[in-house]
Amino acid sequence: MLSARQQQILEASIELIDKHGIQGFTIKNLSKKIQISEPGIYRHFESKFDILDTIMDIFKQRIQDYHKFLNDPNNKPEVRIRNFFDTVLKAFCKNPAFASVIFSEEIFQNEEKIIQKIREIQEMNAGIMRELILEIQAGNGQHNNIDPDLINSVLFGSVRFLVRQWKANKYDFDLRAKGNELIGVITNTMIIRPANQ
Repeated sequence: MLSARQQQILEASIELIDKHGIQGFTIKNLSKKIQISEPGIYRHFESKFDILDTIMDIFKQRIQDYHKFLNDPNNKPEVRIRNFFDTVLKAFCKNPAFASVIFSEEIFQNEEKIIQKIREIQEMNAGIMRELILEIQAGNGQHNNIDPDLINSVLFGSVRFLVRQWKANKYDFDLRAKGNELIGVITNTMIIRPANQ
């Protein structure tokens, strides 16, 4: 369980990365932002990479929680796919800076531990989506129509691009609405609609 001070440090770290990139994320800048001494920060985290590692752990846990919460077998798989992406987009709308960290793995290219956590999150999401896609395809009698991994690439790549557009445009459009429309188009055209329609 994180302390209130640790939460404050993590939130400020995410904001620094969002605004200044990884180069601007230093213990010195973090200390100025939250107005506590650098040794005060080190009492809560060993290093800035320990902070990043914790941020990734939190995001991974949130994703796992989303999947558990949304994994209602009474819902059709296409509804579960849409609900998952809607929940993620809703979380980004609530905390836009978080999206900068999650979709900027290139800034962590020299930190193998962080990159590994990003890979784990991506693989977990892809695995769950793959099962849902296969379930839909089997129900439509088009099990071998489109490779589920290709559909995954389209789903996650499109959402990533949309989030980056949203950030580049200073959040001037409704990310959740556009995202839900996008996921609807992809699921309807690539997964649900049989090949001969």
